[in-house]
Amino acid sequence: MTKFSWRKATLVAAVVPMLALSACSSTGGKPADSGNAAGGGQVASTPRIKVALITHAAAGDTFWDIVRKGAEEASAKDNVELLYTSDPEAGRQAQLIQQAIDQKVDGIAVTLAKPEALKDVLQKAADAGIPIVSLNAGESVSSQLGAFTHFGSNEQLAGQAVGTKLAADGYKHPVCVIQEQGHVGLEARCAGVKAKVPGTEILYVDGKDMTSVQSTATAKLQASKDADVIIGLGAPITLTLLKSVADAGSSAKVASFDLNAELAQKIVDGAVLFTVDQQPWLQGYGAVDAIWQNKRGGFNIGGGQPVLTGPAVIDKSNAADVLTFAQQGIR
Repeated sequence: MTKFSWRKATLVAAVVPMLALSACSSTGGKPADSGNAAGGGQVASTPRIKVALITHAAAGDTFWDIVRKGAEEASAKDNVELLYTSDPEAGRQAQLIQQAIDQKVDGIAVTLAKPEALKDVLQKAADAGIPIVSLNAGESVSSQLGAFTHFGSNEQLAGQAVGTKLAADGYKHPVCVIQEQGHVGLEARCAGVKAKVPGTEILYVDGKDMTSVQSTATAKLQASKDADVIIGLGAPITLTLLKSVADAGSSAKVASFDLNAELAQKIVDGAVLFTVDQQPWLQGYGAVDAIWQNKRGGFNIGGGQPVLTGPAVIDKSNAADVLTFAQQGIR
């Protein structure tokens, strides 16, 4: 299993088996009779709290299933009622945050893909005394928007890691495919690649329409004969780009960010060069557990700094091991 970095913090938590969870609300088990809070695999004996996890997930993106699974496992351990909602449109995500405030939740974990649209409503949450943790996107603005910590990968560094690896392997003309224009994390990834490989081109596609992604990328590869590698910024996008390479009759190789079981298998098979994983299960788990720790003891995990869950490079040398975890839905 690949290593990950915790900066200025170590998250230590006992894990209990997953409980049956509803589609819209995840509910942990009853507190253990023992006073051994969160010890020995038992559910915490601390008072039950309600935490809202609000993401910008688009329908069908398996990445968010992994984030949610981590959050659900932390909720089961910590005696937390988890309210999970998502919407890729920033204005509607802001409405979901307001809904959580109205429900008087005990904490909010939120992704900040388009932070400007969430600024005002998160101020309302802070004014209501609701602790906020951000995850996945928005590390650079997390503290400004009221979060006491952030769980995720530094996307600029992740992009630079990809660019460094591509440059070392002799690639000079990457195409970096962004599936949502204006998403701060995705833009930072491609900027990081371009910082290390100046010949990088950016291609914007509509990530909500995979048929469109495939045709747009195919046209780009047909027009750009010097493109030697195309980079997807998420596993479903990358798997679609494999089809585009075949359709275009291109010799371009394929690299990726993020992971699912199918992508891990493609790396094992040699169809994809590598991916850079931000370890989303840890993001969901850490965000919920940090709110619980804050409520039970006033603890601020991270010491005011982001808690890094990546980047972790997965290539042919370690993909087989990671595949085992991906098949379990935790990578």
